[in-house]
Amino acid sequence: MIEGEFAVPSQSTLADEVAAVLAGRHDPGVVAFERLLNAVVSHGFRDREALTAALGPVPRASKVRPHAQVACIAGVVGAAVGPVRAEESWEKTGAGWLELCQHVALGYIAGARTAEVAARLRAGDHVPFLLSVPSGPTGAVEPYQLVERLAEYERLGVRPGPADLGQALLRCGGGVDTEAVRAAEALELAEGPRVAAWLRQGGLPRPAWWRERETGEAERPSRRRGARIGRRILVGHEAIEGRGAFPQQFWSLFRMFEPHIACPHWSLPDDRDAHTVATLPWHPEIAAARLLTGVASAADQDGCGSPAFLEALASAAGPAGPAVHLAVAYGLASVPAPDREAAVRALVVLASRGRLDGGLLGRELTELVGLGTLKVPLLTESLREAVALPEGAGAVWAVLAEALPGLLARTRPQVHGTLLAVAADAARLSGARGELPEVTALARRPGSSQLLIQARRLRDALAGT
Repeated sequence: MIEGEFAVPSQSTLADEVAAVLAGRHDPGVVAFERLLNAVVSHGFRDREALTAALGPVPRASKVRPHAQVACIAGVVGAAVGPVRAEESWEKTGAGWLELCQHVALGYIAGARTAEVAARLRAGDHVPFLLSVPSGPTGAVEPYQLVERLAEYERLGVRPGPADLGQALLRCGGGVDTEAVRAAEALELAEGPRVAAWLRQGGLPRPAWWRERETGEAERPSRRRGARIGRRILVGHEAIEGRGAFPQQFWSLFRMFEPHIACPHWSLPDDRDAHTVATLPWHPEIAAARLLTGVASAADQDGCGSPAFLEALASAAGPAGPAVHLAVAYGLASVPAPDREAAVRALVVLASRGRLDGGLLGRELTELVGLGTLKVPLLTESLREAVALPEGAGAVWAVLAEALPGLLARTRPQVHGTLLAVAADAARLSGARGELPEVTALARRPGSSQLLIQARRLRDALAGT
């Protein structure tokens, strides 16, 4: 039922891969994580004793904190090789759960699924495979593949786990597959009508969005925690209908998200990775909006970076809107170099897939520079690197054509020349044509400064001369 890069490896290969992941303690990536999670479940269904013998004891915890997905793999493996506790009901997993923070709504969903998987293994209630195994690296599940998996559950008399099924449904989207809907309607499982209705509506509805700037006059950050005012643009969304059939841990996703909502985190959430995007691959906007504060912190404070998150947003199956473009904007001028490099790649990926709104990104960059949130030299260097990549010149010009008038008015004169040089290269390499009045006016001034030289280069490139 599971083929391709997510196919179940042999027990010996699985043991080697699990050992490598647990020893490395670094993020294994979406494909490796999902494959290993499903493989442990699948081999446990086939022969738990053989799986236990192959995997051996779970390594003891290290003093070094592992990546969250490594900890999940360790927990699931521990449940698979540990004693069976048939008296424990896995159906009570998550009872007493309490929502603490809407920023980590997708983390709650991922945690609910892995907790359910581990609980079923401990209880000896095995399933042949997980319904939520992705069909591709973005995390998306093909609707017809989900129905085929449910049909196999039906044939074997296996009950779907609510969290596993919920995650699988959230990974379906991209339009209505009428063939999959008809197949779902033919299922005799109790969950059949719900699955058919979900697929019939095309997956999770897209919420209405809004963007807003932090209130107050823009102030520079101080050494106090969180002491920066009015310097960020964030995104919120309205409530989403349909939460009732999902486990309670999923409900935070469906609530209205207010971008400036307070939360009890002492530090920023660490869910900014590709796994978070893969939890809801058809809605990268939701992941970006809820974690945008953390992404911004790498640009205007000493926040930790999130390069994998930025690239995953650009590669996701769903459309890119204001939150995704803001995430890329912050990334292009982030202090950590890996974030800037990832944002450059994200910019080019968005453009290559026809998902880049150059005008939107240009306007966001202009406003964030005006607020003092983004440093122009870092932004300029990122755009220079993007121009050198395939399809990068067109992407950069699409952004700068909108941003240049405002940036030229707001940035210091000494950085104008460098910015215009990047723009001239982008325009020339992309074959752009047209006129920017602000650039033309600069080019007509007498003198030989770099500012004027690069303005003339850009003017001539746009004129095709």
